[in-house]
Amino acid sequence: MTRMHRTLLAAFLLSGLAFAQTQPAHPAKPAAKPAATSTAAVGTTGLPSEDTVNSFLFQMFGYDATVTWKVNEIRPSEVPGLAEVLVVITNPQGSNPNRLLVSSDGKRAISGEILPFGAKPFDDARAKLEKGVNGPAKGPAKASVTIVEFSDMQCPHCQKAAPAIEQLLAQEPEAHFIFQNFPLPAHNWAEKAAGYVDCVGRASNDAVWKFIQKTFDEQANITEANVDEKLKAIATASGANADEIAACAAKPDTKARIEASIALGKSVGVNSTPTLFINGQNVPGGAKVELLKKIVDFKASQGKGDK
Repeated sequence: MTRMHRTLLAAFLLSGLAFAQTQPAHPAKPAAKPAATSTAAVGTTGLPSEDTVNSFLFQMFGYDATVTWKVNEIRPSEVPGLAEVLVVITNPQGSNPNRLLVSSDGKRAISGEILPFGAKPFDDARAKLEKGVNGPAKGPAKASVTIVEFSDMQCPHCQKAAPAIEQLLAQEPEAHFIFQNFPLPAHNWAEKAAGYVDCVGRASNDAVWKFIQKTFDEQANITEANVDEKLKAIATASGANADEIAACAAKPDTKARIEASIALGKSVGVNSTPTLFINGQNVPGGAKVELLKKIVDFKASQGKGDK
């Protein structure tokens, strides 16, 4: 990866792009030179404005026409006194989501992930997940290891990760697995597919796993224009009532369930798919099955009561 960028931030942002083939991301939009903005780095909300973030990124990368970016979200950080800015940086090697932590005075930024810390660093995420999950599940409910996957049916990385996850579950039959919808805003039929997954899952726990796999298999053939036709056909092939599922997917309460799943993911730091949590520990969704199994076995060795 290039060493042209002479600041820690720039090096971090672009070095992350080397992982684009294994780390999913929102597609980034071409960035134009930002319009003139206020000199105030932090607005009345205490958060940097999108104009300020775009101006900052333009100053960092404006000399390189092959680098583009998109600001996905600006929000208060879980760390007091910091704002969290989620951006996607793209260069010819690919795209990758990145996080900036901005100081309250708007004059300093740290790039990277916020890591939980302490003797039991994953307790908070595990508790949030145990309380908030609403997706289809399989495996013993009282298992000592719970695996939660946040996934997007339109995400090619999720499709590629699915065989490794299935292989892991076959090797770890005592683990409890939960599939959580996390449709990405850049994907034009992902939210509708999430509604189908939710409704098929509530109708039949056997059919939903067939539906998820068949949708991944058909992913390249599904478009925004034919999504209902395709998903109804997949629902029928999976053993579900397609008309009932389509009607359920269009209901406001289904949309609310999808929004709750997205909010849950964001609350534990999800910003791309697939993202896995093993007893609350965030594990790269594209990890090989051998690594995933080591982590599951390690968590199982600690016992259910060690939270």
